[in-house]
Amino acid sequence: MKTETPDFPNKNQTASEGKTSNWMIDCVGKTFIIAYKEDTQKLESVLNSEGLDCQVMRQQYSPEYKDYSPSYLTLLNHKSVWKIAKNETKPTLIVEADFVPVIGIGHLPFPFDTTQSDVGVSWLYTCAPQLYTVTVDGYSQGFSVSCVAYIVTPKAAEYLLELASKIQDNPGPKNYSSWDSEIDTFLLNRGLKNYIPFRNYGEHGGKPNLEHYEQGLSKVHRADVLYGKLAFMPPYLEDETNSNFKLLLSRIKARMKGIARLALGKFLRIPVVKGSSHPIRLISFALRRQLTWRI
Repeated sequence: MKTETPDFPNKNQTASEGKTSNWMIDCVGKTFIIAYKEDTQKLESVLNSEGLDCQVMRQQYSPEYKDYSPSYLTLLNHKSVWKIAKNETKPTLIVEADFVPVIGIGHLPFPFDTTQSDVGVSWLYTCAPQLYTVTVDGYSQGFSVSCVAYIVTPKAAEYLLELASKIQDNPGPKNYSSWDSEIDTFLLNRGLKNYIPFRNYGEHGGKPNLEHYEQGLSKVHRADVLYGKLAFMPPYLEDETNSNFKLLLSRIKARMKGIARLALGKFLRIPVVKGSSHPIRLISFALRRQLTWRI
């Protein structure tokens, strides 16, 4: 598979300086694909070829799940991997079955400092992201919803099991819960910092989510800006005619939405800039993130 050279956020995260220990393949411990009945063959093939040897965790149906909310069933899937991740010595990569990675994901920079002890999660795919701070080395602390693709540390996995128990109690298995939007605050309250990537390591390839729509949320969400070319056609376009053209339109729309969020101060909020001791670093990061011709 041909690997493209991505744009890195800063010189400290390039492989050219010999810091190969900062690549994804060197910093990720185990990789899991969580699925139900989805075909994961393409995703497995790409991740394995990138050096991110993966294991598929398929949810086994139980009669008690009949009346469970789809959002809660998804939480149960993630919970099954958190139970494993809490006992690992290295961070765990978790992706959902509809994640479409970019080519070369294994040799993209790891999104946080592995020597840092207070890291919670780092999203590799972001939805409605916000930027909080940027370290001198270019690592970006921030917020995102959606757990399409993320890295979780052992300590964070243990805390996220507490979040799962909280959701089980309220609102309960049969009710909708936007549990993924609670992850950042939940971990921050326990002393852990969460990170977002300079650009997305892949795309959400899922079809419209009707449960989200019923709750007044958007049915679809896509990556606002990608690190590189997608490794394969997203599942939501696999059976479509003119899929390449429709993918182009979808990506243009996503890019425009991302640029609009930046312009409207939703990615980098004005109060965050005013309260920062390094506002120029924040602004530079936010602008450079969108300065690419890649759709």
